[in-house]
Amino acid sequence: MIEVVVSKLGVDPSNQSYVVVLQEKGGGRMLPIWIGQVEAESIVMQMHNMKRSRPLTHDLCKSIILATGSELRRVQITRVESNTYYGELHLDRDGKSLRVDSRPSDAIAIALRLDAPIYASDTLLVSAEEEEEGGESFSVPPESGARDSTELSAEQLKEYLEQLRPEDFGKFNP
Repeated sequence: MIEVVVSKLGVDPSNQSYVVVLQEKGGGRMLPIWIGQVEAESIVMQMHNMKRSRPLTHDLCKSIILATGSELRRVQITRVESNTYYGELHLDRDGKSLRVDSRPSDAIAIALRLDAPIYASDTLLVSAEEEEEGGESFSVPPESGARDSTELSAEQLKEYLEQLRPEDFGKFNP
């Protein structure tokens, strides 16, 4: 496992999905993971110390971990199968190690809240050159206000997410 940090947040122009890019700590290899808008917003909010009046799901997870006397030791992005990434939370509680299955986007959002390190399987990391050859590119949505950029900075994503209205999420059908 290689330690990684959140490097970028972007939008994949082919499907308008959000992408979090993890970068090898002290290195150049990367791991792009396609995530949902809610997770992107949660990651950006934590990166910018933005608080809501009520806790988001990832804030609740942090509270549960702390209330149970547990400690988040690390988060691991372990593998990808059929375009689905798998992650784990590694917790310690009363001297016992616990491993909890998680979506990587949720694990990243929780790790940021608890200042826990994030690790990725060495086999998942690609060099910047390999990424460019693969044809993946991330663009900024036109309404974000960014100019001539192929990546969405955390600040631009924050501004974009702040402009969203409830109807932008579609109709809720319980």
